[in-house]
Amino acid sequence: MKRILLLGAGKSATCLIDYLVKELKKNDWHLTLCDADLALAKSKIKSAENTDAVSINVEDEHSRKKLVQSADIVISMLPPALHFLIAKDCVQFGKNLLTASYVDENIKSLEKQIADKNLLFLCEMGLDPGIDHMSAMKMINSIKAQGGVINSFISHCGGLIAPESDNNPWHYKITWNLRNIVLAGKDGAEYLKENKTVKIPYKSIFRNCPPVTVIDNYPLCWYPNRDSLHYIDLYGLQGISTFIRTTLRHPVFCRGWNKFVNIGLTDTSDHEQVKNCKTFETWFDVKTAPFTENKKDWNNYLQIYITDLYKNEFNRQMNFLGLESNDKLPDNYKSSADILQHLLEKKLAINPADKDMIVMLHEVEYTVNSQRSTVNSSLIVKGEDSLKTAMAKTVGLPLGIATKLILQDKIKLSGLHIPIVSEIYEPVLSELEEHGIKFDEFS
Repeated sequence: MKRILLLGAGKSATCLIDYLVKELKKNDWHLTLCDADLALAKSKIKSAENTDAVSINVEDEHSRKKLVQSADIVISMLPPALHFLIAKDCVQFGKNLLTASYVDENIKSLEKQIADKNLLFLCEMGLDPGIDHMSAMKMINSIKAQGGVINSFISHCGGLIAPESDNNPWHYKITWNLRNIVLAGKDGAEYLKENKTVKIPYKSIFRNCPPVTVIDNYPLCWYPNRDSLHYIDLYGLQGISTFIRTTLRHPVFCRGWNKFVNIGLTDTSDHEQVKNCKTFETWFDVKTAPFTENKKDWNNYLQIYITDLYKNEFNRQMNFLGLESNDKLPDNYKSSADILQHLLEKKLAINPADKDMIVMLHEVEYTVNSQRSTVNSSLIVKGEDSLKTAMAKTVGLPLGIATKLILQDKIKLSGLHIPIVSEIYEPVLSELEEHGIKFDEFS
C-alpha cells in the first residue's frame, strides 16, 4: 500500500483532500493528513477509509522526520517558509515532494541532491503558480507548432469574490492565505514591456492599475507580479518584446490598498511606532500623524488620502473595516501588518453561502508568416460555498492529479520541476477539464 503524507489542512487543501480520499480505495493507497489543528484535520477526512489524521509541531525534527520517512510521497500545503524543512527531510529519506508554492532559493539549493537521488520535486503546482504555467505552455507550444513567433504574452490571474456574493465596499473577501494578501507586492515587481524592463517599487504597485475586461459588466484591473522576467526563459520566449504576469483585483480594491500601503498599514517593521496603540482608532491616528506634521508630508498625504477623487469610496472602506473604532487591538501584535491581518480576517471573511471566483486570462500576440494575430484564453471558475471554494479547487486539484499520476508511474520525471513540460501539463489539464476547469479561447 502506497502512503501519501499531506501536510496542512487549511482553506486551500479542502478539494485536494476530497480528491485524494476518492482515489485511495481505487488504488489501495493510504492518506495521512497532518495539521497543527487536529480537529480541523479530522473534520476534513471525515473518518474515511485508509486515512488518519495527526498533529505535530512541524518544527519538531523528530516527529516531522518520522512522518516523512513513513510516506511514499509528500505534499506540503504549509506556509512557504516551512517547505524547506520538509524538502530537506524528503531528500534525506528519498521521497518525492509536491507543493503549490514558488521555487525559492532554499529549494533551488537542493537541486543537485534531488537529481542525484533520482527524486521528483514538483513545485508551483497549484493555481497561480500552476494552472497558469500549464495553460500558458499549451498555448505557447501550439503557436510554435504553427511556425509562430510570440511577440507579447500577458498572463492575468485573480482569486476574487463572485458578483452575486460581492456585498462590501472592498469588493473582496478572503479565500486563501491571508498573510500573502497583506504582504502582496512587498518585493516590488519587474516585467518587460515593448522591449524595456519596467521596475515598480512597492509603494507604486497598486497605483494606477490598468483595466482588463474578462467578465461583462464586472470591472477588473491588474497589478504586476514579482519578477515576471524569470519566466521568459522558462517559457522558452527569448526575444519576446512584452512579458507580464499579473494579479487581478476589482479597481476599488486597488485604489484602497494603494492608500493602505502608502500610509504604512502593511508595515512589518514598525513595532516601535505602534507598540503603545490600544485601539484601531489610535493605531490609525499614529500611522497617519506623520503625514500631517509637516508641510512636505502633508502634501503627500493630500495626494494619497484626502483629495483623491475617490475620497468617499475610501471613507466607506475605512468605516467598513472599523479603522476609526474604539475596538481593542489584537494581543501580542508586532507590527501594523499583524493588526491589519487581524482586522481583515474578521471583516472580509467569506460567509458560509458565499461563492468565490477564479479568473485567469492569457493575452497573446504572435506572428505567423509575417501576419500578426492575437489569441486570448480565459478561465472562470466559481466556488460552491465557503469550503469548496474555487480557490481550493484550482489550487488543490492540480496537486491531487499530479500525485496520482506520479504514484501510477504516468509521470516519470526526476529532478526539480515546475509544470511546464508536456508530460505534466497535458494529462493534468485533460483531467482538470473533467472537473469543469476548462479554458475558452477567443481572438
